[in-house]
Amino acid sequence: MDCYTANWNPLGEETFYRKLELYSMEWGLREDLRDCVVAAAPYGGPIALLRNSRRDKTPSARPLLEIYSASGLLLASVPWKSGRLVHLGWTAGEDLLCIQEDGTVLVYNLFCEFKRHFSMGNEVLQNHVLEAQVFHTEFGTGVAILTGALRFSLATNIDDLKLRRLPEVPGLQKPPPCWAVLSQDRVTVVLLAVGQELFLLDNTSCSVVSPPGLSPSAGPFLHMAVSFTHRHLALFCDSGTVWMGTASLKEKFCEFNTGIRSPPKQMVWCTRPRSRQRAVVLAWERQLMVVGNSSECIRFVLDEDSHLVPELDGVRILSRSSHEFLHEIPEASQEIFRIASMAPGALLLEAQKEYEAASFGKCFLDRFPPEGFVRMCQDLRVLNAIRDYQIGIPLTFTQYKQLTIEVLLDRLVLRRLYPLAIRICEFLRLPEIQGVSRILAHWACYKVQQKDKSDEEVAQAINQKLGDTAGISYSDIATRAYDCGRAELAIKMQKKPTTNYPNLSVPPNPTVPVPVPVPVPVPVPVYTVVLHLKNELNRGSFFMTLQNQPVALSLYRQFCRHQERETLKDLYNQDDNHQELGNLHVQGGYSQQRIEGRVAALQNALDEFYKAKNDFAAKATEEQIKLLRLQRHLQEELDKPYLDLSLHDTVHTLILDGHHKRAEQLYRDFRIPDKRYWWLKINALATRGDWEEMEKFSKSKKSPIGYLPFVEVAVKHHNRYEAKKYAPRVPPEQRVKAFVLVGDLEQAAEAAIERKNEAEMSLVLARCSAATDGAVAEKLNRARAQLLKK
Repeated sequence: MDCYTANWNPLGEETFYRKLELYSMEWGLREDLRDCVVAAAPYGGPIALLRNSRRDKTPSARPLLEIYSASGLLLASVPWKSGRLVHLGWTAGEDLLCIQEDGTVLVYNLFCEFKRHFSMGNEVLQNHVLEAQVFHTEFGTGVAILTGALRFSLATNIDDLKLRRLPEVPGLQKPPPCWAVLSQDRVTVVLLAVGQELFLLDNTSCSVVSPPGLSPSAGPFLHMAVSFTHRHLALFCDSGTVWMGTASLKEKFCEFNTGIRSPPKQMVWCTRPRSRQRAVVLAWERQLMVVGNSSECIRFVLDEDSHLVPELDGVRILSRSSHEFLHEIPEASQEIFRIASMAPGALLLEAQKEYEAASFGKCFLDRFPPEGFVRMCQDLRVLNAIRDYQIGIPLTFTQYKQLTIEVLLDRLVLRRLYPLAIRICEFLRLPEIQGVSRILAHWACYKVQQKDKSDEEVAQAINQKLGDTAGISYSDIATRAYDCGRAELAIKMQKKPTTNYPNLSVPPNPTVPVPVPVPVPVPVPVYTVVLHLKNELNRGSFFMTLQNQPVALSLYRQFCRHQERETLKDLYNQDDNHQELGNLHVQGGYSQQRIEGRVAALQNALDEFYKAKNDFAAKATEEQIKLLRLQRHLQEELDKPYLDLSLHDTVHTLILDGHHKRAEQLYRDFRIPDKRYWWLKINALATRGDWEEMEKFSKSKKSPIGYLPFVEVAVKHHNRYEAKKYAPRVPPEQRVKAFVLVGDLEQAAEAAIERKNEAEMSLVLARCSAATDGAVAEKLNRARAQLLKK
């Protein structure tokens, strides 16, 4: 097994790293990468280059913007005719962002086709852009700008553009040597270095922070890197020291002295999810170094100028001739391939080729569920297909699972690889609505944009390809054609679903009688006729027949609701009934076990509700998607189940666990009414027994629910001592009840007498005991007598 481990490099005693070639690049670059502006999208995404941007060979040479696949195949190129480019970056949806010196951001698709543009504001326009970064958070893709006035501006989501100007950094006279965007507790901040000081900029303040445990001799900070998940931070110092810790700067992982004082060209994290090893990759002119929580490091010689692309579970390394992947060897692989390993996987490999042996052996296991094995084989075939040189999407298994098959199919559609996307859907047996139908609809929308073909040719091609495929809305295709200025084609598309259907006055088949209205209410004969027609007619003719029979259509919908939900979607799709389509997506989403599938279904429902112009349903669905994503984040971070809880239960559970700031964030983000939130919080604090926090909360501001609930909650949890603290703060009209609840009948009597309220006096008298409360009872009787005399 030596050949498997020949390129394994140890980092410490238990961790190994490997650098392997993904592709031999044939993109024909004559320039070094250092002479180009380079941006590569994560998850094996495309590569954007702006050539001749820094060193023009002739004065009239115009820079060339090119987009390549990860294997080096040219997807598109266009001469750069806009302003001076400062930075390139990719969105989560694989759109290219081109940030210009004047603050204008141009958005292109994978094929260098211009989509839109937006500006980072007048201040950026006046002071110009010195540096820029594109970053990704749970809110979407964001852009951060450092202007010539040495001020930072950022937008956390370019699809919902809200510009924020961050506070000024005191004493900043020149651009900082390094800065990075962090995402902490759902808040986006900027961390920058000025000499030996670190400054953290949030919405309102600029604060000085320091990494814990950093050696005093480390010197000024020259470089910093944030991990792919925004959880870890690495700092490179003037002395050659690399500090690694949490992005919150609360914990230090390790410190390593590289022995090289010059700053690296790039520094990125290279850590596998759930790995105990934390490692950073540093690249200089001709050297690559991997350092982690070990006294040793790994060194690689670079033959060419290279560019590092951080990934979820490793680092891609681009050069003029090759595309490599550096990653940590998973523990399972170590157990299989380590020399003299006796792990079950190693024995299986030694016995026979892994696939044949596993496939043969599983037949003799009675309790072995085959689904996992079959699913893994399917996933590997999909990964091999997309890693092909002509496709050029080198996803790892970890990235594939994080990305999900739905997003992968979207990316194939964006690359216009429709046949491969359809083959994958058919191979994985995905439902037509989620797979083949959706892809064919995208293909049809792309087809109507082809200007080199006549309307008739396009309409005929779409009709032949789509045929009777379920779940395709011709109205969407017609809308796209109309938006492209092809009104005649749009009309043909609108007519297309009905042009191939026979005239209902003539039997489509001589052996099938013409459907006639069935008397109501006799459902059984109607079902008999409907099911007979379903078996005899093709799908399109059957649906059109039902359109003219309201009773039959209504009953068939009821049948589909219980037996054939996918067919029900087709019916609603044909009628453009977006409201019911949205309802079906919501119901289908909650039958999904995986959160990604549920969110995808709710996103489809959201689109349908918007089309139906049901703003209330759309808003509620949008809020639910937001809550699900937040619950998944909480579940991963706090290691406690939060999924499927209501918003109120989520807030209640967070307070029970002592996460008050997170609960406050939900209260603000979801605009929970003040009264409801106060009720939630005091109930949770009382259940938790956190009476000190409850008292602080009562004094934070005037209670919107009053203070009687504080008394009631404390009494309910058998703590009259705490309840007595709030009784005096209760308004006069409720004070008697409060004092009665805490058992202070004397104070209750005083309050009732002061208010001269006979009913309240009677209430207190009913609670008085002759043995212990005689004086209070006598006092109340006198007051009542005086009140009756008047």
